[in-house]
Amino acid sequence: MIHWVRKFKVALGGIAFAVTDQVSFWVHLPIAVSVCAVAAWLRVDRWEWVAIIVAISSVLVAELLNSAIELLVRAVHPEEHPLVGKALDVSAGAVLLAVMAAIATGLTVLGPPLYAVILGSM
Repeated sequence: MIHWVRKFKVALGGIAFAVTDQVSFWVHLPIAVSVCAVAAWLRVDRWEWVAIIVAISSVLVAELLNSAIELLVRAVHPEEHPLVGKALDVSAGAVLLAVMAAIATGLTVLGPPLYAVILGSM
């Protein structure tokens, strides 16, 4: 059991590092909080919450993996190399793809009720 507690501490430390040290998290986190606030305000149903949570967590997981790859590359291969650059481009592309999917999910889930609220207030 102590072994698992240690693993969780290490994992939480990695997340804390990313949140405090990686600038990209300061872009994603306020957006995620805002989306959750709008979803709560609109009182979206359970399955819509599932879609929102999966979309947000996908972006954050992609960002964590991208940060891990960047840190590892800096440690192992600090000088520039074309393949290292490509690996970093691919990991950044994974984040971009997750963000685009999250935006599509957000528009699909929150767009119609927001539109109805806007039309109702006119």
